[in-house]
Amino acid sequence: MEIAHISQEYIQAVKDIKSAILKSRYAAAKQANKELLKLYYSVGGYVSAHSRDGYWGSNAIETIAKGLQQELPGLRGFSARNIKNMRMFYEQWSPYINRQMLPDDLMINYTPMDYEIRQLTTAEFPIDNFMAVGFTNHVEILSKIKDFDERLFYIRQCAHGSWTKDTLKYHIAEDLYHKQGSIRQTNFNHTISDDDFKRKALQSFKDEYLLDFINIEDPEDVDERVIEQSIIQNIKNFIMAFGKDFAFIGNQYHLEVEGHDYYIDLLFFSRKLRSLVAFELKRGEFKPEYTGKLNFYLSALDEYIKHPNENPSIGIILCKSKSDKIVELSFRDTSKPMGVATYRTSSELPKELRDALPDMEDLKKLL
Repeated sequence: MEIAHISQEYIQAVKDIKSAILKSRYAAAKQANKELLKLYYSVGGYVSAHSRDGYWGSNAIETIAKGLQQELPGLRGFSARNIKNMRMFYEQWSPYINRQMLPDDLMINYTPMDYEIRQLTTAEFPIDNFMAVGFTNHVEILSKIKDFDERLFYIRQCAHGSWTKDTLKYHIAEDLYHKQGSIRQTNFNHTISDDDFKRKALQSFKDEYLLDFINIEDPEDVDERVIEQSIIQNIKNFIMAFGKDFAFIGNQYHLEVEGHDYYIDLLFFSRKLRSLVAFELKRGEFKPEYTGKLNFYLSALDEYIKHPNENPSIGIILCKSKSDKIVELSFRDTSKPMGVATYRTSSELPKELRDALPDMEDLKKLL
């Protein structure tokens, strides 16, 4: 008995120490990232002041990068390209960041450029989020996004969601800033009575989704099962398209009603909504009969699967195209909450967007 008691104490000790180690590593990583950003901002300001005003000749940055490698063999992160990124990092953000917001213990002595400073409160400029985002993500945002508010949006998303560079590139390519919570065609207004649940439901879905991992020349010429299998094989990326709060339950989810078998294409659970979410995949244009079938599935989910403490199930018909009027009339007399969204595949994207997305093989490696 005593041995078992000691053994349990050891197990608890391991858990406690492990937790402390992980917390310490996380804190150290955050602090290290913060110090790097301060250093890069400082170097960027120094390079900006000397290179923009003609103090340095041509190829100065390349020469300096080579000199740093000679002085500090094995130094990483200070290539000529990255030093130019540091200069961009400083020049793009210095008009908005008060010098007091970035402690100056690592600042290089230089004369700042004559910027017109926009005074921002700490609440307006999310400095904590800013300092939590990695430099490569900062460079990606500055390179792809020009609007100030949109940049802050992606900074907050990176900080809160711990986005990798590939995740960030994906959401920029699908234009998340303009599409988040933008689903237009739902029947939520007359099927959801709880205002908070309705608001969250409207915010959780978009009008159009970028399913770039579906690499089919013409989705209208293939069976829905082919599209479904592409999603299942890339389920991590599909969830990424909808948000981290979605948990995958299964595909061809089986429902038995009075001895009859029915199958839902894709079933998820949303932690944010505390609701089951059923997706019906359609290869072509939306048809009115889809709503009746989905309404039945949602009734069955609420009857047999939903837990008492969960909100009513929600359905999304994901199709290639739709007529707004036909969707509106189809939803008019339905009783279960549902919406219609469309999707695009990789073959439909402009070349500049296709180039911005991670390669298919890279996506597969994530799985």
